[in-house]
Amino acid sequence: MSDEEHHFESKADAGASKTYPQQAGTIRKNGYIVIKNRPCKVVEVSTSKTGKHGHAKCHFVGIDIFTAKKLEDIVPSSHNCDVPHVNRTDYQLIDISEDGFVSLLTESGDTKDDLRLPTDENLLKQIKDGFAEGKDLVVSVMSAMGEEQICALKDIGPK
Repeated sequence: MSDEEHHFESKADAGASKTYPQQAGTIRKNGYIVIKNRPCKVVEVSTSKTGKHGHAKCHFVGIDIFTAKKLEDIVPSSHNCDVPHVNRTDYQLIDISEDGFVSLLTESGDTKDDLRLPTDENLLKQIKDGFAEGKDLVVSVMSAMGEEQICALKDIGPK
């Protein structure tokens, strides 16, 4: 056998899937589901019984977690649906650039500079006002299916 060691450069998340399968009948309200290739939070689930030999069907109403658009889907309850891996991470806000990007401090002490300010007017105003006042702000970043967006803000006091 070869004595050479193989070195692999890690460039991604080990090929982990962005979604996992879950039976439609087990998905509940406030869970997550992929509808039309968008990660959504389930706001309404209704199950309908069909005829003699048909399948029960689940009707899902979901809100896209990034664009807040309402999406609907109907799936047989025995079939599998894709469920996105949704992560929330808190970062400390360091700076806001003129072009609408934020500079965030990670847990490990590195900076993360690839996120835009949120499109939600209310949250955007809170972040800009708090930053202008010199407060220490912590933003929650929601990530799913390769997308990331600031979704919440916490004030941890003055600097």
